Amino acid sequence: MKKYFAELFGTFWLVFGGCGSAIFAAGYPELGIGFVGVSLAFGLTVLTMAYTVGHISGGHFNPAVSFGLWVAGKFSAKELVPYIVSQLVGAILAGAALYLIVSGKSEFESIGGFAANGYAELSPDGYSMQSAFIAEFLLTMFFLLIILGSTNERAPKGFAPIAIGLGLTLIHLISIPITNTSVNPARSMSQAIFAGGDYLIQSWLFWVAPIAGSIVAGIIHKALFDKE
Repeated sequence: MKKYFAELFGTFWLVFGGCGSAIFAAGYPELGIGFVGVSLAFGLTVLTMAYTVGHISGGHFNPAVSFGLWVAGKFSAKELVPYIVSQLVGAILAGAALYLIVSGKSEFESIGGFAANGYAELSPDGYSMQSAFIAEFLLTMFFLLIILGSTNERAPKGFAPIAIGLGLTLIHLISIPITNTSVNPARSMSQAIFAGGDYLIQSWLFWVAPIAGSIVAGIIHKALFDKE
């Protein structure tokens, strides 16, 4: 159970810190942190939790990561569903906490997009479903390659969370204008549940594309990089 609670708390922190920075601080008048700040926030959540609980659960905090590690032979199939459930619970609890906070603002009327992911009319810069799918697929694939490579037994010890956190920061710097950046089905689902409407309808893409990308990464790593 410690592993599942570690995944719950880690995913909670990822969604609360990353999406919270987007909701509360990204566009704050004159002092807003912008895309760069939000990108750093997501990277820092993963980096800090990887050091905090990564030694307990492996620090997935993302269903796509769990799938990729399973395909690469680094994770047990019997743990896949419990990990994903733990991640979803953590993400949804974080979404609920964010909702309670933002709804307490004076003159509150609506949560708006709530840092949810989307394509076409819900894309921050109007990118199509095809563009969103390609971006989410490729970025998740490379994210998993970073994770698998930096945690490999032949990699330098103790630095994996830094590489993974910076990798996620870079991913957000690339793709916030495209989809608001997912590469994580739990992060997408938690925000779509509260944003509702078309965000919830479009959430399928943010399951399919990241998981497909992670599976391809697992295959690539196992075939090309895992053994000399």
